Amino acid sequence: MPPSANTLMIRKLESIFPLSNEERQALSELPIQVMVSKPDQDIVRVGDRPSQCCMLIRGFTCVYKLTAEGKRQIVAFHVPGDIPDLQSLHLKVLDNSVATVSACTLGFIQHEALHDLCNRHPRITAALWRETLVDASIFREWMTGIGRREAYNRMAHLLCELKVRLEAVGLAEDGTFDLPVTQTELADAIGASPVHVNRVLQELRGDGLIRSKGTQVSILEWEGLKAAGDFDPLYLHLRKDGNA
Repeated sequence: MPPSANTLMIRKLESIFPLSNEERQALSELPIQVMVSKPDQDIVRVGDRPSQCCMLIRGFTCVYKLTAEGKRQIVAFHVPGDIPDLQSLHLKVLDNSVATVSACTLGFIQHEALHDLCNRHPRITAALWRETLVDASIFREWMTGIGRREAYNRMAHLLCELKVRLEAVGLAEDGTFDLPVTQTELADAIGASPVHVNRVLQELRGDGLIRSKGTQVSILEWEGLKAAGDFDPLYLHLRKDGNA
């Protein structure tokens, strides 16, 4: 049975921050309204003034920006347990959009409830702050990749990152995970064309680093993929890596 929204939130925060039993209990009692959304739907848009945050329970979402010509740059993928618009708790006007990539189950948490939780449990405030800092760290790594790595290396790095992040919330096993992302969306994330993404994925398969079938990806040679992507998980600041 999939974990509940509250359990998933606890699991995600504990991957980056140690929680006490009292804090886990407070998080388990946080009111979360669960809704289901279709793929390719905006959850929030640039200029919105949301009164709630959205936690991803199932599926994939992305954060994106559009140029004046309507070209899209995906600046982050989010996996279950993430809160893609957590900054809306303090930044009242959004400067990016968040959309579903696949069919998603979403949990909406009122800002008022989060503020109350943080006032009662200051260490949860620290955990949520750390979550936003890790998001910023991931963004810096993506910027480095787009600016300084070739498409083959950017794709290898992205697959390494998603594997580690999904493992942290129990959604990847033995290097295999679900990746319900189209080649067009991958192209918008790594700054390449869909045709180039297709070629890069073929090269990764041909080099014996990955296997893919449908939406499922299996990493066959972890050390080789890490080397190809110049991947060091330090920037994810996961507790199991000793970085907390």
